[in-house]
Amino acid sequence: MLRRQASRAQAAPPKAVNTEVTVSAGTTVKELAEKLGIKANLIIKTLVDRGLFATINQTLDMEMIQDLCKHFGATATELSYEEETMLELEESQETADLQVRAPVVTVMGHVDHGKTSLLDAIRETNVAEREAGGITQAIGAYHVEHEGHRIVFIDTPGHEAFTRMRARGAQSTDVVILVVSADDGVMPQTIEAIDHARAADVPIVVAINKIDLAGADPDRVKQQLADRGLLPEDWGGDVVMVPVSAAEKTNLNQLLEMVLLVTDLRELKANANRPAVGFVLEAKLDRGQGPVATVLVRNGTLRNGDHFLVGSVFGKVRAMIDDRGAKVKEAPPSTAVVVLGLEGLPDPGDTLQVATDTDKAKKIVEYREDKAREQALAKSSRLSLEQFQEQLRSGDIKELPLVLKCDVQGSMEVLTDALRNLANEKVKVNLIHTGVGAISESDVLLATAANAVIIGFSVRPERTAAVVAEHEGVDIRLHTIIYELIDEVKAAMTGLLEPIIKETMLGRADVLETFRVSKVGTVAGCLVQDGRLTNKAEVRLLRDNVVVYTGKVGSLRRFKDEVSEVRSGQECGLGIANFNDLKRGDVIEAFVTEKVAQEVFA
Repeated sequence: MLRRQASRAQAAPPKAVNTEVTVSAGTTVKELAEKLGIKANLIIKTLVDRGLFATINQTLDMEMIQDLCKHFGATATELSYEEETMLELEESQETADLQVRAPVVTVMGHVDHGKTSLLDAIRETNVAEREAGGITQAIGAYHVEHEGHRIVFIDTPGHEAFTRMRARGAQSTDVVILVVSADDGVMPQTIEAIDHARAADVPIVVAINKIDLAGADPDRVKQQLADRGLLPEDWGGDVVMVPVSAAEKTNLNQLLEMVLLVTDLRELKANANRPAVGFVLEAKLDRGQGPVATVLVRNGTLRNGDHFLVGSVFGKVRAMIDDRGAKVKEAPPSTAVVVLGLEGLPDPGDTLQVATDTDKAKKIVEYREDKAREQALAKSSRLSLEQFQEQLRSGDIKELPLVLKCDVQGSMEVLTDALRNLANEKVKVNLIHTGVGAISESDVLLATAANAVIIGFSVRPERTAAVVAEHEGVDIRLHTIIYELIDEVKAAMTGLLEPIIKETMLGRADVLETFRVSKVGTVAGCLVQDGRLTNKAEVRLLRDNVVVYTGKVGSLRRFKDEVSEVRSGQECGLGIANFNDLKRGDVIEAFVTEKVAQEVFA
């Protein structure tokens, strides 16, 4: 060891030829050596000296790249693969290649201020006459023609999605049309939309809608907006405000003219001859076509057969469908298309970059997949009652956040008071949300954000909510007896949590019809939707997502034969032991329970 350190001190590492380089995470040893202007075996030797055995095609993370650059007397600037590719293309393209492109417009505003009706009115006025009645709203974007100019509209992705796209570096829009109702004025979501547009550094054109209504007062709206920093042009400011009526189709052409005027000042240009770059507006898994994504092409032209990289997904354009539902062979700048041919499902806001070097793009995808897997494994799990108990013992937590859902208002009031009264000198209960009805997806998302435990009393999670909860690791505790629920929370708060009864879901069936059978009782004719039913399982009867009864399977038949199991997609006759109040439309869940030993959570 001493000999190696001495030899290292005597032989200083060679200096890099290029002392300032731009690199992306996932760069290989060979690529880094080429950028630095040194031999690859020098980098490999340095890594081996540090106990890391690497090959010439080994991908490196950003921390390692910066460390190696420093070792060889260079500094590294981080750029993503997409940014690096775009930089190379922009440096190589000529100014003469740039041409004017159509502006991309997003409509935002408060809930009831007429965003949808304004979009519908614009589409009908400018597109319907040109045989575009087949436009599919599912694409999330469409274009209109106004005096020989194209304008691309994006169906509002919502403020959250808009922010997420901006956070990912996707400038998905050139202009925001802010819709404000003339009779309602500025509302909380209006302010939110203004903040999002400003944060994205996107110009705002205000459409003061519903001027046809009796209580309309556009001047009051202008004053409210001026108080928020949006000073109208006719008041000496720089914000274009157009009074419109979506219902009466008033001043729609003037609004489009103002949009074109604002975008003309920005000189929007693109190079249609370069490889395409775009952004994912939405993505879904189609049963017949596999993963599909709605992509807005911002620069370059996307063509059939192009290989591309989008986030951590690789793909090859198998087909493209435009906003009119027609197949197209290429998509020029400012065009929204549905793209088929992805190997996985990207996230909204991810950048799509056509790969000029497919081998490198595939390595980047592999690197990103590995990193995403590591982050998923390293991600701290959501709070469960057992984890809460451990944190309480270590003194790391003073509050138990809960989301409470009950079957009826009376139960909710009783449980709300009972849970709040459990507070002691060590910890208090924080009921961040209470409500009546099934546990919904929004309840799970709220619990995810607040790191809360969901308590359900005589209710069940909706199917989508259960899937999201499992994915996000949200702890859902379901009870039908009040004192057991109180005891469980109390035990968690006092550090005496008993072993829990773990429930494993077997299957779910819909009751299609009911039959009265002598000496047996009521039998339900069922279709198994998910999983399986067994003759030894426990069952739970749900009516409108509320638990009506919990018991055991009394009989399970296929046609006239008793069977031990019925699988998904099959029909069967099912009787519940000691229970006859079965109705058409009910849902039957089959499950098994087991005790989880206490030492698991010790």
